[in-house]
Amino acid sequence: MTVAGLLLAAGAGRRMGTPKALVDDWLVRGVATLRDGGCDTVTVVLGAAVEEAVARLEGTGADHVVAQDWHRGMSASLAAGLAALGRDGRDGGGPPEVAVVSLVDLPDVGPTVLRRLLAEPRGAATLARASYADGPGHPVLLGRDHWAGVRAAATGDRGARDYLRSHPVELVDCSDLATGRDVDSR
Repeated sequence: MTVAGLLLAAGAGRRMGTPKALVDDWLVRGVATLRDGGCDTVTVVLGAAVEEAVARLEGTGADHVVAQDWHRGMSASLAAGLAALGRDGRDGGGPPEVAVVSLVDLPDVGPTVLRRLLAEPRGAATLARASYADGPGHPVLLGRDHWAGVRAAATGDRGARDYLRSHPVELVDCSDLATGRDVDSR
């Protein structure tokens, strides 16, 4: 199974006063979490402060894609990222079987969460997500068979939420590993 990590980092971070991709080491840490957690490739979706964020990605081995309409919310970033993953790979191979979607502002989610999410064999029809004490969260594992549906259903800052609510999703308990809370303010 080929696993692609998809790190959503396009937000302006208005409540934080700076784009989320530029906060501390979040961008580099997010890439490392996905890679160390078992992703074969990592693609970062950028929007606000693209040039500065790209500079921070140097040496990480991650690819990036720019969500031109990132200001419309998480759905635009998710759609841009899944579209990029859906294209044939640069090595001539096809798209990955699954994408692990994570957010740049999850500082306590580490590689152990990813490893647990990826521990069971999963294929292109998979839908799974980490679950914490507060309920379902990120990262979310999207099998390739669902990418078109997720892109079509995603709106605003809801990302894949509506699509996931209308399909069976395996919850993987990670509450002993992290809180899974995103950081929206400082």
